[in-house]
Amino acid sequence: MSEAAAPLRIDTDLTVSVDGATADVRSTGDRLFVEFDSLSDARLMADARPTDLVDRLPTALGAAELTVEARVRGRTVAVSGSEAAPGVVSELLGIAPDEIRLGGIAGAVGGAIEPYAHAAYEYLTD
Repeated sequence: MSEAAAPLRIDTDLTVSVDGATADVRSTGDRLFVEFDSLSDARLMADARPTDLVDRLPTALGAAELTVEARVRGRTVAVSGSEAAPGVVSELLGIAPDEIRLGGIAGAVGGAIEPYAHAAYEYLTD
């Protein structure tokens, strides 16, 4: 009887750039966090991925017992890999087995407009 392979562990901190969009990548061993400054940067990098990679990535991550979280301004917007839990929205968008997190997207959008809303409030209440 053979032993099961140990799960893959990744220890890294790096920055990735594609077409002017950047992302910081850090890990906790079995989870990679890909942090974007904006939703547009996240979208640009997502669109730049080769289609065959997109199709294979969730299965490969699951087999290696790894999870990747895409984050924008500290809010998780998508999850892929062993701990992804796709729901109805992921199915409707055609991204299952990846998980989309609408609350994270809403928080990232809110974080982007908050400084402008605050400035407008300050201007109007002075």
